[in-house]
Amino acid sequence: MPATWPFRIARAAAFAAVCLGLSVMAHVLAGGSVSAPSAAAALALAFGAALAASGRERTLAVILPLLAGVQAGVHVLFSLAHAASPVELVGHVHAGLLPGLGMLVTHGWAAGLTALWLARGEAALWALLRRLGARLGRVLIVPVTPAYVSFLAPPAIEPGVLRSAVLRHVLSRRGPPRTVTAASG
Repeated sequence: MPATWPFRIARAAAFAAVCLGLSVMAHVLAGGSVSAPSAAAALALAFGAALAASGRERTLAVILPLLAGVQAGVHVLFSLAHAASPVELVGHVHAGLLPGLGMLVTHGWAAGLTALWLARGEAALWALLRRLGARLGRVLIVPVTPAYVSFLAPPAIEPGVLRSAVLRHVLSRRGPPRTVTAASG
């Protein structure tokens, strides 16, 4: 079941906001700085990727590569915007566009764990929406016929023909066994 545009935009905006918050926090905790233009570009990148993928339920096989790509793009945006002095570059982890082994491992773990978390949340969200849709469908069923236009009066429902079907498919084996007589012949 495809999602409607308001639902897709709300999901993409929530994803982009959380993505930007986590990436800015991680980047600052690692010793980097984030400028407003790079944060805005990262927000637009995350929103665009999330909007493209928000139409249907996505599995881990779709979420993980998409998240890794967004994370790499955000890393490049933050690294390009990071203006550091040559003295700071010696000890800084974000010294260039290509990260070191520690940063690659950290980004890999972050992408993997976040993708697992998102896949579980995605499955839970869509299961909840399916259940709500099924329950609301049972509550709000209104037959659509040309003669029934007014929603004020409920439609007249004719009862079906009742037939006794109690013994239709029953094989009764109660009582004493039947006596079998041998035919003499």
